[in-house]
Amino acid sequence: MGGRSTRKYWCVVLVLLTLVLKSINGEDPYRFFTWNVTYGDIYPLGVKQQGILINGQFPGPTIESVTNDNVIVHIINNLDEPFLISWNGIQQRRNSWQDGVYGTNCPIPPGQNFTYTLQFKDQIGSFFYFPSLAFHKAAGGFGGIKISSRPMIPVPFPAPTGDFTILSGDWFVQSHTDLKAVLDGGHGLPFPAGLLINGRATNVSSFTVDQGKSYRFRLSNVGLATSINFRIQGHKMLLVETEGTHTLQNTYSSLDIHLGQSYSVLVTADQPCQDYYIVVSTRFTTQILSTTSILHYSNSKKNVTGPPPDGPPTEIEWSLNQALSLRQNLTASGPRPNPQGSYHYGMVNTTRTIKLANSAPIINGKQRYAVNSVSFIPADTPLKLADYFNISGVFNLGSIPDNPGGGWNYLRTSVMAADFRGFAEVVFENSGDTLQSWHVDGHFFFVVGMGRWQWSVSSRSSYNLRDAITRCTVQVFPRSWTAVYMPLDNVGMWNIRSENWARQYLGQQFYLRVYSAAHSWRDEYPIPKNAILCGQASGRQLGRD
Repeated sequence: MGGRSTRKYWCVVLVLLTLVLKSINGEDPYRFFTWNVTYGDIYPLGVKQQGILINGQFPGPTIESVTNDNVIVHIINNLDEPFLISWNGIQQRRNSWQDGVYGTNCPIPPGQNFTYTLQFKDQIGSFFYFPSLAFHKAAGGFGGIKISSRPMIPVPFPAPTGDFTILSGDWFVQSHTDLKAVLDGGHGLPFPAGLLINGRATNVSSFTVDQGKSYRFRLSNVGLATSINFRIQGHKMLLVETEGTHTLQNTYSSLDIHLGQSYSVLVTADQPCQDYYIVVSTRFTTQILSTTSILHYSNSKKNVTGPPPDGPPTEIEWSLNQALSLRQNLTASGPRPNPQGSYHYGMVNTTRTIKLANSAPIINGKQRYAVNSVSFIPADTPLKLADYFNISGVFNLGSIPDNPGGGWNYLRTSVMAADFRGFAEVVFENSGDTLQSWHVDGHFFFVVGMGRWQWSVSSRSSYNLRDAITRCTVQVFPRSWTAVYMPLDNVGMWNIRSENWARQYLGQQFYLRVYSAAHSWRDEYPIPKNAILCGQASGRQLGRD
């Protein structure tokens, strides 16, 4: 073999060997973020307030990523109080250590820092992050999360010309410390002062589009207390994604977004060239709050005209029927190339039924909120750390029952046990007059049914066992029930909570301990080397590498 041929041969061998090694040892990309968390002056409703800023921004910067990316977020806490950030809808596969709620993490002390190591494993879609401690969420500190599909995975709609994140919700003019003091005193929150769109009041923000082009709007309700409705004057919205699931592409003129929920819609700029109102208004409140932004056509020479479009009917049935119209796109690929409908959840036998009923008791003369008669109180040590170090007395498994008892209400650090790889039917029951919104950390679930009045075994005959939407946050209408099927496939200590933040703060939450006796890295990652230890876990050794 000649010299040139020999060199060519070895070049080919080297290239092939490199490709093989990459396929064996290839690692998903890393994205690094450094966030400086500070207080700063903000004027969301025209009144000076102290807000929580991330890198000087309110709302905070958007995380843009791709399925399976490793996302490293270094938090520098320059507040004068402890701080945590949680990631609404990010499943933290095998990694509840990074969940960012007090049941799993010690707070970041003032003047110190902490690095979250996240992986957006097998997820796509629209989510958001928020501060989870105290009542910080009332001061800002939230931002959007976009997870795009990998390039080789087909998306069931043409690539939009642009992609906008809209974080909206109610806002209070009182400081987060004043609101917390109101709750600590045993009272309810005042009515919100207004609504915001990306931290701004009426007609301050705008979104520029080109006529004839389509745009993706990622919509999240980051408020504290109220459901909202989103609509755009003269335009239809094509729903394409709900918290990581490609949906059947139904068209809506307005969309209800309940606390903690996220959606993606496509909007085509197919109207005459002018400006149009974007409207957000409260739902199911005695006083209707609304705010507007502008959809601005790039060649528009005409401002918005006429009144903003009215909201939908106020009856519960309208919103219930809209919720029931949400369906999973069974033929679309999700984060992986297999179709979303390849997981036949309706053919899986449930291993357990859990019924969760909310209540609003007065305990020790103060307003509290409860689940199955138990009003959650935080322990002195994060529950995940107490579990890891086997610290007794912090919590007891079974401290919250699987079913409402209907008896007296009491305070407790409530933790429910669950077996790894179980498949639970969870029924949320709401006998009250206020719409409830429930979130489950670490898991997704199939919303198989909703109905008015009380759930019974016969309600199962109405379940959608074929193409129910999957999500992580679901509403329960007044005097109604919602049923979900949830795979218990993620080991960890997971927060189940009301997304009404006053209710969450005053006890309407608990933790689900999904346990594997194998204690294997296959099921759960080891405790991070940088874990902050506090409470009764202070000074302990982290153990294995």
